[in-house]
Amino acid sequence: MTGTADVNVDKGSDESATDRSAVPEPEPPTVSPQPRAPGNQDAPEAVPEPRPPHPQPVPPQSADEPPGEHLAVDEPLLAARAHRPSDLIRFLAGVLGIIAVFVLAQIAVSTTSGIETDISANAHKIPGVLSTIMALVSSIAVLAVPLAFAVERLIKRDGLRVADGVLASVLAYGVSLGIDWWVAAGAPPAVRDALTQLPPGGGQTLTDPVHGYLAPVIAYMTAVGMSSRPRWRVALWVVVILSGVTELISGYTTPLSLLLTVLIGWSVAYGTLYAIGSPNIRPTGKHLMTGLRKVGFTLRRAPRPDAPGETRRYLVAQYEGPLLDVHIIDREQQAAGFFYRAWRRIRLRSVAVRRSPQSLRQALEQEALIAYAAAASGARAPQLVATSELGPDAAILVYENVAGRTLDELADDEITDDVMASLWESVAALHERRIAHRRLTGESLLVVDEKTGCLVNLSGGDIAAGDLTLRIDVAQLLTTFALRIGPERSVDVANRVLGADRVAGSLPLLQPVGLSRSTRIDLQRMSKERKAEARALALEQVAAGERTQQQAEEDIAAAGEDLLSRIRGQILEIAPEAPMAPAKLERLKPKSLIMVIALSFAAYLALTTVQPAQLKLSQLNWGWAAVALAAAATTYGAAAMSLTGFVPERLPFVRTVAAQLAGSFVKLVAPAAIGGIALNTRYLQKAGIRSGQAVASVGASQLAGLGGHLLLLFCFGLITGTQTNGDLGASRAVIIGVLSAAVLALVVAAVAPLRRFVVTRVRSLFFGVVPRMLDLMQTPTKLVTGFGGILLLTLSFTACLYASVRAFGGDMSYSAVAVVFLTANAAGSAIPTPGGIGPVEIALIGALTVGVPASAAAPAVFLYRLLTFWLPVLPGWVAYNVLQRRGAL
Repeated sequence: MTGTADVNVDKGSDESATDRSAVPEPEPPTVSPQPRAPGNQDAPEAVPEPRPPHPQPVPPQSADEPPGEHLAVDEPLLAARAHRPSDLIRFLAGVLGIIAVFVLAQIAVSTTSGIETDISANAHKIPGVLSTIMALVSSIAVLAVPLAFAVERLIKRDGLRVADGVLASVLAYGVSLGIDWWVAAGAPPAVRDALTQLPPGGGQTLTDPVHGYLAPVIAYMTAVGMSSRPRWRVALWVVVILSGVTELISGYTTPLSLLLTVLIGWSVAYGTLYAIGSPNIRPTGKHLMTGLRKVGFTLRRAPRPDAPGETRRYLVAQYEGPLLDVHIIDREQQAAGFFYRAWRRIRLRSVAVRRSPQSLRQALEQEALIAYAAAASGARAPQLVATSELGPDAAILVYENVAGRTLDELADDEITDDVMASLWESVAALHERRIAHRRLTGESLLVVDEKTGCLVNLSGGDIAAGDLTLRIDVAQLLTTFALRIGPERSVDVANRVLGADRVAGSLPLLQPVGLSRSTRIDLQRMSKERKAEARALALEQVAAGERTQQQAEEDIAAAGEDLLSRIRGQILEIAPEAPMAPAKLERLKPKSLIMVIALSFAAYLALTTVQPAQLKLSQLNWGWAAVALAAAATTYGAAAMSLTGFVPERLPFVRTVAAQLAGSFVKLVAPAAIGGIALNTRYLQKAGIRSGQAVASVGASQLAGLGGHLLLLFCFGLITGTQTNGDLGASRAVIIGVLSAAVLALVVAAVAPLRRFVVTRVRSLFFGVVPRMLDLMQTPTKLVTGFGGILLLTLSFTACLYASVRAFGGDMSYSAVAVVFLTANAAGSAIPTPGGIGPVEIALIGALTVGVPASAAAPAVFLYRLLTFWLPVLPGWVAYNVLQRRGAL
């Protein structure tokens, strides 16, 4: 939402009054469009929205209006509150500190006890009069200081901060009461002893673990911002230290209790500030006008055009002089995208991440330095004419306005070779002086006319950049142009300007992780669109008989080639000797982090879920347990058979078994079905099978497995019903399941949106699966292997559960156990938890108790899950890493 702020400014005065009203102005034809001025590299990268081709107009000056007496500022309404990442970080740090206090209290018993004893022994040496005076002063100060600060804030009409402080103090008091109750009722004895003690004088009531008055005071003073004012900050810490020392001397607290109190107040304050937001102190257009006048500009109007992300830019018209582009940087803008930048810094090497200034002053100096260096290099870029600070929390940079439109605003046919060559020449000029742009996306490429381009958004660049950084620039610009006009023209123009050697040097850097976020998003969108269009066209052509199934699959595979691969192909045509090995930009890969998290998660769940008491090892029949273990091991060979049987190509059986074992590890971070499908597809692709055929083979295996599952359920249900004369109710369950599936099918057929959704998915499935099955018909041994593997897999899982039941004295027929496994395991797996943890156990135990006592059903299920899920985790992790090192995954 944008309004117009009319700022009446008297010459020679630094104050101005603001009156907001929405008054649109007519647009004269003489004003040039707004370019993209340099942006702050700390703002999150985003795909910009289209902007109007012209900025807000400059109204004509009336004859009786003296310069500088009336200023019009288009100022969007700023949010009243801002959620600062720094507050969240402080809150999390405080929570970790509280956890550390509890851990320290439990493991450092001797140390904490010794400190308390030393304090008690030395407290008697302090004169009683001094102790009394300290207690009196601290009790008065702990109330007087917050009250005085509240009065000072209310006098300055800052009651909002006082309200934030009151809310934080109330929450801190509630948290203190909760921790006091927990320590007294349920905390370990070591924690209780470290945080409490008997008061002096022989009282029987323990002291409070958290001081109910000091924690709210700390929360209040932190939330109102007292710590950001030097004098009040000193008063704050004097009060806290004086009160804490008084309590320690008098014997009403312990050192860990005092530390816990401070951390609770601090954490609650910052948690409150992040949850409700801090008052927004970002500079307004009024402050902008005052700052510009200080550096000698006579201003008339400052409309604010659209800008990407959180960037704040103004197009300033002067009474005398050219138009100006003014860029405001402030602390809120610097904080935007903090967590994304932090993750990039952890994941990537420093050369692949733009530098982030630590302070506002550093951000101002860095952008100014880049602008002056770019102008000295001869590159076409806006000229920086002035800089100024707007108080301690914001600064401005003033550039000469350059008329034009960004590359994102141009149609594809307007992007000429001359424009691209002009932009490449500016990049080459920067690189000659070892200056890297680091953000060569469409919003940073300004097209002035049909032959000239200009570089903007240089604020995130580097001075004295290394070769790898400069090559990343080339790779980024190649990709930016290729997204719009194709890789052929993009590489051709770059080759004419830079030469084959410099273009070829960017080839190892053509990888998504080294490109900007907006470029990665565009690449993913383009890939999905190309695949969808190719698949839809292939379906139509195959249905019309224009192309064969094999030709259609080749077309889909060709369309699936990503843009970066096509750019590499064009570079290799002009420089066949170009290095092909990708540069190592990542120091930490996401899959490595996922493996660490998965192993930690597995260890935690294994220790908390599978407990010896639940297994009742004293009642275990080890013979049947050995049978269950053998059946569990057989499942991996059966899974390998079910996969290889639906792949016409030859697969190494041992390696395929290892891939199925690796799937046991993948189940920890994904639902079993999804993780297994993804891993098997990846395995087939690495084995040299094309993507479309790999997906079709895995889909055929899954479809056959579903059919086999339903068939076995029906057969075992009938057998069980016959054997038990219907006592178990399995036959009834099978009939109910079939009827439910029929009703669901009727609902899908009756509802048009659902019917279209299902038909589209089924057509895509059969587009690849049916031809794959036809290929398999030519080799009956493959079909026998595939369907035999599916049958053996189900029977092996059933045998493992059956042996587990018998191991704990349960008496249930194999067919009945099969019905339980086929129904309960499917029902539990329908809830998408990693590996079905929780739902599968509940479903299996509930189903087994129909024919087995609960005392045997529960430990049998835990043994079954231990053998089929938890025990293979470590071997699966080993197999996963081995296959990755050998290039099989």
